[in-house]
Amino acid sequence: MAEIKKLAATVRSGTGKGAARSVRREGRIPAVIYGGGEAATPISLSYRDVHKLIYAGHFLTTIFEIEIDGKAERAIPRDYQLDVVRDTPMHVDFLRLKSGSKLKVGVPVHFVNVETAPGIKRGGSINIVLHTVELLVPADNIPESITADLTGLDFNDSVHIGSIALPEGVTPVDKSNFTIATISPPAGGAAAAEAEAAAAAAAAAAPAKGKK
Repeated sequence: MAEIKKLAATVRSGTGKGAARSVRREGRIPAVIYGGGEAATPISLSYRDVHKLIYAGHFLTTIFEIEIDGKAERAIPRDYQLDVVRDTPMHVDFLRLKSGSKLKVGVPVHFVNVETAPGIKRGGSINIVLHTVELLVPADNIPESITADLTGLDFNDSVHIGSIALPEGVTPVDKSNFTIATISPPAGGAAAAEAEAAAAAAAAAAPAKGKK
């Protein structure tokens, strides 16, 4: 499940570009919480907190409990704006989370048992088709990642979404059995890899024969 972090905020009275610039001059970041059947709430956040969270990674899959005037709102970032020159945070949009609701989230794919896959051991390489997968997830059970296991995969074998165990209540947005990654043979093809492996085996056996 995605980590839940606390984030302190204050309500901001104004909206629009002028009000946003005023907030930034105070060393804070303008933001808004919307959705959940309630009116949008304009807020401001600590610049230091937002900068640190964005560049720590997984910002868009982290659930926040945003404390506003003694009230906690559970929300997830849906978008953020960076300065086009300095790459510094300018604005954040949060989606209010209600128990029982679902949302679309891009979840990272982690690959395991890569080096032990037969195709990799024989000189092949992993061709990652998707680094993240868009999933429909419960608001209170957002996975930090999903795991693709390459155990037993040889040249031209593939990992499809159907072979990945997803948490309860989590489903892919795309209903097809799409490809996550494939094992590609080396540049010379499978035959070259077989020949190289055979030559290596013969070279390893040669000293042993000479000792007889």
